[in-house]
Amino acid sequence: MLKAGDKAPDFELKDTDGNKVNLSSMKGGYVALYFYPKDDTPGCTKQACNIRDNYAGLKGKVKVFGISLDDEKSHKKFTEKFNLNFPLLCDTEKEVSRKYGVYRKKQFMGKEFMGIVRSTFVVGKDGKIKGIIEDVDVEYHAQQILESLKR
Repeated sequence: MLKAGDKAPDFELKDTDGNKVNLSSMKGGYVALYFYPKDDTPGCTKQACNIRDNYAGLKGKVKVFGISLDDEKSHKKFTEKFNLNFPLLCDTEKEVSRKYGVYRKKQFMGKEFMGIVRSTFVVGKDGKIKGIIEDVDVEYHAQQILESLKR
């Protein structure tokens, strides 16, 4: 499991428009990678909308990227439906989710299955993990990211 101070694993994923995004190209600035289970589901929608509604306070301080296993078409629909103002990245092969240790066994309504455990990694200007938010409050997540930057 990754921890604060570890080098953030590099990756290359596509955004909603098919553009490739890689972490190593963003050194020199703070980056928040928020992993979430599924587009357009109640908790994930609240989380995305909280970031959207508070984006002005994040912009210029940290680049925020949402990452899920959904494909470009799903991300585009989700982005347009809720007017999201930050990029969503497609981890359809689960490669990045596994590197960050967030694709693992979960339990919901008495059933066990594999999926993304909601988590956020704040990466510092040096490419190292500055903070990990595992106890995500979907209605207060932008503030959690900002608080993580202060540590």
